[in-house]
Amino acid sequence: MTKYIFVTGGVLSSLGKGITAASVGTLLKHSGFDVGMLKIDPYINVDPGTMSPLEHGEVFVTKDGAETDLDIGNYERFLDASFLKSANFTTGQVYSSVIERERSGGYLGQTIQVIPHIVGEIVNRIKKAGEGHDILVVELGGTVGDIEGLPFMEAIRQMKHDEEVEGTFFIHVTLIPYIKAAGEMKSKPTQHSVQELRRIGITPQMIIARSENALPKTFKKKLAMSCDVHPDSVIEALDAATIYDIPVTFLRQNILKSISKELELGELNPDMEEWDTLVKKIVQPKHKTVVGFVGKYLELKEAYKSLTESLIHCGAHLDARVEIEWVDSEEIEEKGAEALLADCDSVLVAGGFGSRGIEGKIQAIEYARVNRVPYLGICLGMQLTLVEYARNILGLEGANSVEFDEETPHPMVYLIDNFLDQNGGAQLRTHESPMGGTLRLGEYPCDTKDGSLIQKAYNGAKTIHERHRHRYEANPAYRAQLEKAGMIVTGESNGLIETVEIEGHPWFLGVQFHPEFTSRLQTPNASILAFVEASLNAE
Repeated sequence: MTKYIFVTGGVLSSLGKGITAASVGTLLKHSGFDVGMLKIDPYINVDPGTMSPLEHGEVFVTKDGAETDLDIGNYERFLDASFLKSANFTTGQVYSSVIERERSGGYLGQTIQVIPHIVGEIVNRIKKAGEGHDILVVELGGTVGDIEGLPFMEAIRQMKHDEEVEGTFFIHVTLIPYIKAAGEMKSKPTQHSVQELRRIGITPQMIIARSENALPKTFKKKLAMSCDVHPDSVIEALDAATIYDIPVTFLRQNILKSISKELELGELNPDMEEWDTLVKKIVQPKHKTVVGFVGKYLELKEAYKSLTESLIHCGAHLDARVEIEWVDSEEIEEKGAEALLADCDSVLVAGGFGSRGIEGKIQAIEYARVNRVPYLGICLGMQLTLVEYARNILGLEGANSVEFDEETPHPMVYLIDNFLDQNGGAQLRTHESPMGGTLRLGEYPCDTKDGSLIQKAYNGAKTIHERHRHRYEANPAYRAQLEKAGMIVTGESNGLIETVEIEGHPWFLGVQFHPEFTSRLQTPNASILAFVEASLNAE
C-alpha cells in the first residue's frame, strides 16, 4: 500500500509549497523509493487551459496531454520523471465527475452532498494517483482557511484513518514574519494557522518555516512547542540563490529523519552528489551568455516558467550563467529589434496566443536571420519564422497566420480541420470549436532529417518525442517554395511540419513543439541545450 505525505500552506500564498513538495519528493526518490506527485487545485476551473498566463502563470502540459498547474512542471524538473493527468485535479473536475455520475443515476437517487460524495471523490482521486508508488507527495493548493479548500482538508483528514492507507505525514508550510520596528520574528501567524488545521482535525507533524532570516534555536523551540511538533521537525526555508538548492538545504537539516520515523521508511541516505555539483555550477558558473528572450507576457515571468528553468538546466550542464534579456515584443514594434537585441548573443522567440505583439516578434526573427545570430523559435516562434521568410525572402506580400488574419492571401499557418490525436483518432478543429478542447496537446513523435541541427542536437536520433500545445499548423502548401529559397523542413509528425532550419545560417531552428516541457535539471532538453551552446559560441 502507498504512504502519503500531505503538504499544506498557511498564513498566505506563494510561500513555496510546490518547491517544498518537489524537494521532499526528490530526496525520497534519491533514497531509492518510487515517488508519485499530486497537486490539488481548489479553483473551480476544470483546468488552467483557458486561464490567462497573467492570471495563473504558465500552463504545463503533461506527456498524455493534460493542461495542468505549473507545479507539475516543478515536480518533473526536480524528480526527472514524467507525470500524467492524474497528477493534478481541480474542484471543477471533482464536481463535474460527481454531477455527471448523479445525472446518469450512479448514486441511485441519493441526495448528493459535500460529505460523503464530494469528499469521497477527492479521496478516490488521491488514491488513484498513489497507485503503483511507494510514496505519494500531495500538495494542496491555496491557504488553510480558504472556503474552497475545506472539502480537500476533510478528505486528507479522513485518509489518516483509511484502512487502505499505510501511513500519512502532514507538512505545513508557513510564514515567519520579521517585524523590523520591534526587531523580532513573530510566531503567532503560524500558531493561528496550525490551530485552524487542528480545528479541521489535522495535526501537522512538520513545520516548514519560510523566513528571510535564520531562526534562533530558542525561537525554533518556542515554535515547536506552540505547534506541538518535535524541534527537529521545524525546518528553515530561507531565500535561496536557486530553487534547486532547496533539497540540499533540507537534507542538511535532517528533514528525512522525522518523515522516516513516522512512515517507517528505515535509514535514508539519498545520493545527491550529482545534484549538488549541478547546483554549484548554477550558483558559480565559469562562463556567461546573454539570450534575448522575446515575449508578450513579461508582466508575469511565471508565464514562461518551464522555459526560463530550462535555460538554467542547460547553463548548469555547460557551466554557464544564461542571462535573460527580457524584450517585450510590443516594444520592438516601437523601437526596432536592433535597439533592443544588439547586446544579446542569441534570440529566443517564445510561444503565445493572440495578435498582440506579433509584428515585434517577426522583426526579432528577421534581426536574428539577417545578422546570423543563433535563433530558437518555439511554437508560435516557429510559425512566425514562416511568415517572416515568406514576406521578406519569398516576397509574398500580406503573408500571415490565419490566427491573426483570416483573409490573408498567403496563409503560411492555418487551422486544419482534421488531425490525428495521440491515440491515432481523428479530431475536428474549427474556428467555432471551444478553445479548451481543440488544441494539439501532449507528446507526439517527430521524424528528423539526416544532417539537420535538430537531429545532431538529439545525438542522431531519427525519431524524437516532444510535447505540444497549439491549435494552428504550418501550411504544407508553401513547403516547396520555402525549401527552394533555403528554409528546410527538418522534422515531421504524421505529415505535419514540426521543425524548420535555414541553410547557411550558423544556428537557426524553429520547433512547433514545446521542448521546455521535457527539460529537467539532471537531463536538460537537447534542442535548448544545443541553442544555449550556440549562444555561448556566438561571435
